[in-house]
Amino acid sequence: MTQDELRELYRELILDHARSPRHFGKLNNVSHMAEGINPLCGDKLKLYFRIGENKVIEDATFEGSGCAISVASASLLTDTVIGLTTCQAMDYFSAISELLVGTRSDAAGDKADVDLGKLKALQGVREFPARVKCATLAWHGLHSAIQQRNAPVSTE
Repeated sequence: MTQDELRELYRELILDHARSPRHFGKLNNVSHMAEGINPLCGDKLKLYFRIGENKVIEDATFEGSGCAISVASASLLTDTVIGLTTCQAMDYFSAISELLVGTRSDAAGDKADVDLGKLKALQGVREFPARVKCATLAWHGLHSAIQQRNAPVSTE
């Protein structure tokens, strides 16, 4: 895929998920949740997860407000993690961290070679360094929720 094709895919994917976010709203019977705040852009997200005893993410939703990149990334996250184990979801967290920030997170060890599929389009945000925090906010929320941390996640 050429850089121009990747840019176009990025634009289309972000706009689609920002205009029509998937899994938007509060989830009932939540087992894990996280709040995320990006003070620089004003993004505020709440992520809800229902994780079964077998550590499979049975359902995931989010609510809140933010820029198109933040909302689209949260929509893509919830679309991606439903049906994954928490370990697999952490592999995605690590892979997204590597994709957007260029550093592999230790959260998933060496298992970050997952097939990102359409998530690769998020790589386009690297062209706008100030917006990387918008794209990673939901993913840090996922990490926090799985780790069952109670403090809100902040990009600062």
